[in-house]
Amino acid sequence: MSTSELSSAAPPSATSAPETIARFVVEAAVSAPSVLNTQPWWFYGADHEIGMHADDERKLPVADPDGREMLISCGGALLNARVALRYIGIVPIVKILPEPRPTTLVAKITWTETAPPTEHERELFAEIARRRTHQGGFDAEPLPEGLLACLIGEAAKERATLRIMSDEAQRTALAALVAAGDFAIRRDPARAREQQRWSSRPGSSRRDGVPSTAYPARPDKIEPNFPARDFARGRGWGLPPTGEGQPRREAGAVAVLTTDTDRPEDWVRAGQALQRALLLAASCGVTAALHTQPLEVPQLRDFIFEQLSDGAYPQLVLRLGVTSQSAASVRRAVDDVLF
Repeated sequence: MSTSELSSAAPPSATSAPETIARFVVEAAVSAPSVLNTQPWWFYGADHEIGMHADDERKLPVADPDGREMLISCGGALLNARVALRYIGIVPIVKILPEPRPTTLVAKITWTETAPPTEHERELFAEIARRRTHQGGFDAEPLPEGLLACLIGEAAKERATLRIMSDEAQRTALAALVAAGDFAIRRDPARAREQQRWSSRPGSSRRDGVPSTAYPARPDKIEPNFPARDFARGRGWGLPPTGEGQPRREAGAVAVLTTDTDRPEDWVRAGQALQRALLLAASCGVTAALHTQPLEVPQLRDFIFEQLSDGAYPQLVLRLGVTSQSAASVRRAVDDVLF
C-alpha cells in the first residue's frame, strides 16, 4: 500500500490482531522524512509491542559517522507510529533506546490501555500521508497567524526547541552556513559520492533515495539564498519549471531545531519534535525545506552552536512557507521493513 492510500484505508481497531495493528502503524511510520530518504529503519511486531531498529547499512558513514541524522530520521518515524496508535485509540508507552548501547534498537512501544483520540491527534494523523518536504523557495504568501508559536509548542512537547531566526542578520548568516556546508559536500569526493549513491535517475524503480520527482531541475532564486543539495549534478534531472520565467521566491520562516544536550536519545527526540511540527504545519497548508548540510561539517555546526542557538545543540536547519509546487517522493513497502 502506498502512502497516498494511507488515509483512505479502513484503520484497524485497538482490539484487532497484532499483525494488523503492526502493519497499520509501520505503514504510517515509514512516511516520515529521512536524510537523503535513506529510510534507515526496520520494525518488528509482537503482541502489544512494536519495536523500531536503526538500519546501520543505511547510515551515511561519511556525512553522519555518529548516526545522529540516522536517529533523527528514526525519531520522525517513531512520532508517526505514536500518532497512528493514538488514531486507533491505543495509548502507547514508549521507551527510547531501551537497551544498553551498542544496539540498533531505537525504541520499543507497548500498550495496556485504550482511549479515544483527541481531535488534534486525528488532524496530525490525517497529515501523515499528505506531508511533503520541499526543495526550493516559497511563494510570497504569509504564514497563518500564530502558526510559528504553535510549532514552537509542538517541538517543546518532545523536549526540543524550535528557534525562529527573525533577525535578518541571523537569517543571512544561516544561509551562508548552509551554502558553506553545501560547498563542502561538492568539494569532497567522498561526500559527493555518498550523496549520489542516494540520487535516483529519472524513471528509476527504486523505492528509496531522492527521485528526480522530488526537486526542481533549476534551483530557485531565493534571497537570502539557501541552496538545496545538487542531486542532479548538472544532468538536467528534476521537475521542469512552471509558468513563464523563473520568479524570485521567498526563503520563508527560517528556524533551527535544537536540544539542550547532544546524546543519542536527544537525536531521537529531535526527530519526533521535527515530525510533530511538520504535521501541524501541513495541516495549515505550510511545508518545510530541510537543510542538514552545515550540520554535517563539525566546524559549521560548532559555529551555529556558539553563535546562533544560545549554546543549545543544533540538530536541523529548516525553512517554512507556502508553495504551489508539488513533488513526489518514494517509500519502501511495509513488507520490506516489518519483520
